[in-house]
Amino acid sequence: MLGIFLDTETNGLDPFSHRVLEIAFKLIDLKTGVFIDSYEAIVCLTDKEWESSDPVSLQVNGFTKEKMARGKSKEEVSSEIQACFAKHNIQRGKAVFICQNPSFDRPFFAQLIPPMIQEKKLWPYHWLDLASMHFATALTKGKKAPWETGLSKDKIAVAYSLPEEKKPHQAINGVDHLLACYEAVVGFSNS
Repeated sequence: MLGIFLDTETNGLDPFSHRVLEIAFKLIDLKTGVFIDSYEAIVCLTDKEWESSDPVSLQVNGFTKEKMARGKSKEEVSSEIQACFAKHNIQRGKAVFICQNPSFDRPFFAQLIPPMIQEKKLWPYHWLDLASMHFATALTKGKKAPWETGLSKDKIAVAYSLPEEKKPHQAINGVDHLLACYEAVVGFSNS
């Protein structure tokens, strides 16, 4: 089973009016923890899409119009992700998405690859979240209660004596931090 450890950076919080600016993922064998492949890209927005940006979101991720303008078209990013998934035979039952907040990342991912294309390719529809993994682990292994430690990725990291994510947020840094937290919380079954 492969884990698709994924993170996005966006120009706001609303997937109906904001757009994905950056996406990154790493494919990891969940039994061994072995790295399989990775992908990262900045997505170039239209002027109208950029104008809808939320300044607070841009402050969090450090994106500027100049940085965004060096990105690739949405179509190019979509094509590259599809090629990577085809290369590694990503299909449901053989892979799952793992994110800090899939309810956020999934609709922005759908801006790049619409759900009907994902369904046609039989891609995984399970999007797992780190906070739930931490919640269950903390309760079953006698760790400090998750509502006392917090459920943000940075709070989870601190609970496991890991550093917080590098700032400003970048998708690949988010993926690397997610992987470190996942390994501390869940681990890999054969490592």
